[in-house]
Amino acid sequence: MENTEIMKFIINNLSYVVATLGILMIVMYLLMINLFYNLNYMKKRYKKMMTGVDGANLERLIIGCVDDAKAVSEENQEIKRNIEDIRALLQQAITKVAVVRFRAFEDMGSDLSYAVAMLDSDNNGVIMSSIFGREDSRSYVKPITAGKSSYPMTDEEEDALKQAMRQH
Repeated sequence: MENTEIMKFIINNLSYVVATLGILMIVMYLLMINLFYNLNYMKKRYKKMMTGVDGANLERLIIGCVDDAKAVSEENQEIKRNIEDIRALLQQAITKVAVVRFRAFEDMGSDLSYAVAMLDSDNNGVIMSSIFGREDSRSYVKPITAGKSSYPMTDEEEDALKQAMRQH
């Protein structure tokens, strides 16, 4: 019974049903045109992306980037090794220097004598001294190992050594 009522309703309102279906068909047609336009736009963008600006495709471009990244990584490892070598050399380089000038003799005019301490980061190195006199000048070199010398040092040499060891 219900089917007959539905059929009567459709027959009585046939013009409205046809008009509604026509409007739905036009809306669907417009949606289809919109989808077709968007699909073409996406195809163009995809082709442009896959061929690249200079004609190289995306795969070759990515492989090139990966190869470049590997080369940069290898170069960074080499730089790190070089830095470690430089650090090892720097540990042995003279990096702490102190100078103490003094008057060795009362009858001399100014501070012409000096003591120079030159040390590496482990406080190994030398102290060079020069005693300037009226008649002559004498120079001395004393080795320093771990902040100490096996030779007796003057007060000025001790002072130069302490100043140098305080440096970082």
